[in-house]
Amino acid sequence: MEHGSQDSSASTFCLADEDHTLANSLRFTLNQDPRVTVCGYSIPHPSEARVNIRVQTTGDPANEVLKDSCQDLMLMCQHVRGTFDQAVADFKNKKASDTSDSE
Repeated sequence: MEHGSQDSSASTFCLADEDHTLANSLRFTLNQDPRVTVCGYSIPHPSEARVNIRVQTTGDPANEVLKDSCQDLMLMCQHVRGTFDQAVADFKNKKASDTSDSE
């Protein structure tokens, strides 16, 4: 987090060992939150696995808004994973059913 700033509604967070995959997903999720006025990310150097995410809010603490967005992103990923797993199971069951019907 950026130091020296007294305003908790605007902060820059540094995420180590991350790249565009997480940063762009978090940026998208943050921008869906009505409490966020500005959000963006940068990668200081391509050879460094580090991302800076800037969050400015309407007044709520930026760290709380970021935490909420991380939770939202996790729930989205769990939903996608569950939907995918169910689709694979349905496909396997249909395939097994089709095989037994043809015998």
